Amino acid sequence: MPRVVLTGAAGRAGRVTLVRLLEAGHQVTAVDTQPVTPPKGDFSGTLVAHLRADLTDLGETLEVMQGADAVVHLANIPAPGLQAPHRTFVQNVSMNHSVFTAAVMHRLSRVVWASSETTLGLPFDRPPRYAPIDEDHYPLPESSYALSKVLTETMAEQFSRQSGIPFVALRFSNILGPDDYRRFPAEAWPDPQARRWNLWGYIDERDAAEACQLALTAPLEGASSFIIAAADTVMPTPSAELMRQVFPGVPLREGFAEHETLLSIRRARDVLGFHPQHSWRDTVGAEEQTGSAQVK
Repeated sequence: MPRVVLTGAAGRAGRVTLVRLLEAGHQVTAVDTQPVTPPKGDFSGTLVAHLRADLTDLGETLEVMQGADAVVHLANIPAPGLQAPHRTFVQNVSMNHSVFTAAVMHRLSRVVWASSETTLGLPFDRPPRYAPIDEDHYPLPESSYALSKVLTETMAEQFSRQSGIPFVALRFSNILGPDDYRRFPAEAWPDPQARRWNLWGYIDERDAAEACQLALTAPLEGASSFIIAAADTVMPTPSAELMRQVFPGVPLREGFAEHETLLSIRRARDVLGFHPQHSWRDTVGAEEQTGSAQVK
């Protein structure tokens, strides 16, 4: 199996992706500014090393990516509002440019990297043009964070065109896990406005990791971008009813299921073979789903 450099390995998505890559048999070099705890378990792959690096520095980036076959680049400021907007933009763009440059200089076979659902128009203070939204609902950056991802997708197109290396952007929805799901009945369900900002979308952290593994091996050329979301919304209310309540007048495309995500993952299914396996419905009991928290 190819040797993979995983950046952001100590982060939320990074920790789970590290496990998935090891399960798949990869030799993994974990890169982060924070300590990486080696996962427990018997894996067919090997955690080769944990390296600390400032990925905005090209020299350090070249060093940690030496000898790699591919990179899964998850390191970035992970969301808007965590620091000054200008700093978020500058740090993300410079880090991404450094990783992409190192990948080309080392002649890696593939670059998989974390883009964002925010490139599609989040937060939806203004209604989307249609729903479910898909990859064509782009680019609509509403923050410096989203703009950093849009610019990086443009960079990926240039790097791929000039090098011939496939670059795969995963536009992750809000990455969550079982502990987060237990808060839905109190924090999300009573008011459909509470999660309108991303059309009630999410992605289980384990499915996010699976998307990274699939993106490493799918038959792709050039620069590609995929929405990565769960198969459903965070709400027990049917998706069409949510749209009627919160975004009346927005055209609804035909052919989506009752509780289907409003962040379309059809392209990821068709091209990557991405079929999310985890839902909040596996964690939150049936009584809670149909009880007093149900949105009327």
